[in-house]
Amino acid sequence: MDQKERRLFLIKTLLSERPQYRGIEIPGEDVGQRRLLRSLLNVRMPEPVCDEFLEVQNAYLQEELAGRGITRASDLIPVQEGMYLWKGDITTLACDAIVNAANSQLLGCFCPCHGCIDNAIHTFAGVQLRAACQELMRAQGHEEAAGGAKITPAYNLPCRYILHTVGPIVRGRLTKKDQELLAACYRSCLEMAEKNGIKSLAFCCISTGEFHFPNDKAAQIAVRTVKEYRQKTNSHMEVIFNVFKEEDFQIYRKLLRAD
Repeated sequence: MDQKERRLFLIKTLLSERPQYRGIEIPGEDVGQRRLLRSLLNVRMPEPVCDEFLEVQNAYLQEELAGRGITRASDLIPVQEGMYLWKGDITTLACDAIVNAANSQLLGCFCPCHGCIDNAIHTFAGVQLRAACQELMRAQGHEEAAGGAKITPAYNLPCRYILHTVGPIVRGRLTKKDQELLAACYRSCLEMAEKNGIKSLAFCCISTGEFHFPNDKAAQIAVRTVKEYRQKTNSHMEVIFNVFKEEDFQIYRKLLRAD
């Protein structure tokens, strides 16, 4: 199969899973097909899928990744010893692990084509990720509390693992509890990474955006917590602060160059 044939196979298979999808027309152009496929993947529950689907999906996602380009952590230049700042798409970063800003269900974003990092990570990792997260939640027996961390394979992403953490949702005025929970997210991820032998870890901007944590305060907590952890544990883990927006890039650059 070429890439368009794979995409059509995946779309048709996903449409056939639900009777209510029978009236949906498949767009003829690539952009519309990509959007439809992502939407179907986003809303799909973590249900079993056949081996053929997985084989085609994996081939499709790997070729899409190659087209978007991979950035290797080993090619980045540190801003400080063991710490890096990189602006780009975290789903294209080849390192040991990346951090996902998850929701309390830990199942990914179900909103079709939403712009959050949770949606992107689940989309490009493949349906295996939602299934793996469901198993973690089933074993746990309750929703994930803010401040902790869970680990899964990364499947079709170029990193090896994904660390999932639920950040605090800021409702109105920023509280001391919000700040403590955000710091706990960073500590939990660092501890989980160390426990699993992870040597390079990329953090996204946890709790900013949809969770409304002020960007500057979030960055201050992120940098401070990572530095404190490295000093306290004498950790040699390389930490990458990944940003997507120019605003965050400037905030982190100022913080990391201030010392």
